[in-house]
Amino acid sequence: MSQATESTAVAQQQNKEALFSPKNRRLVTDPLTDNNPITIQVLGLCSALAVTTQVKPALIMAICVTVVTAFANLIISLIRNGIPNRIRMIVQLVVIATLVVLVDQVLRAVVYDVSKQLSVFIGLIITNCIVMGRLEAFAMGNKPWPSFLDGIGNGLGYGVILVMVAVLREVFGAGTLLGFKVIPQFIYDAGYTNNGVMVTPAAAMFIIGIIIWIQRARNPKLVDIS
Repeated sequence: MSQATESTAVAQQQNKEALFSPKNRRLVTDPLTDNNPITIQVLGLCSALAVTTQVKPALIMAICVTVVTAFANLIISLIRNGIPNRIRMIVQLVVIATLVVLVDQVLRAVVYDVSKQLSVFIGLIITNCIVMGRLEAFAMGNKPWPSFLDGIGNGLGYGVILVMVAVLREVFGAGTLLGFKVIPQFIYDAGYTNNGVMVTPAAAMFIIGIIIWIQRARNPKLVDIS
């Protein structure tokens, strides 16, 4: 082996990135906190308002969006070099729609009651800004594995906010958690009543606003000063 060939092989080995390198791990962890798709990127708010009255549908919705975002990122990254620029958004929508149909059919087969409860919102994953946003911002310009991790990270970041909002709304709006009663009867006997405002979309927006405020109070770098 010549010296040049050996040097090239060594350079390729050094440039080969580990599957779970610090950079790749940040693709999963950053959307959970300082780059959250809902509270920082301000994407996916509509479903966050609509499906968070109870924890179970919010959790199922979070899993669905994570699966769709991860695999849409992966597929688009794999074929990105063969997608003509003028029809890239059409291709992206076809990939997303196919994945959403598959997810919807699985839900109907496994958890039909939740599928019926989520109803149209599963179909609206097709237009979820998080999914399309990650395809445009990341998958179209990066390799498959990082794109897959980016999809998982943003799906989980979306899901964390959904579940947090749903826990507060279900507990204070219905006195239950995952359908189980969590507020003791003696508290109701003392005069406590469930807060009807918590089951309205306005409550979800209020809670998300508080989460955004807490995030920016803890990390001033997140404050937009433009």
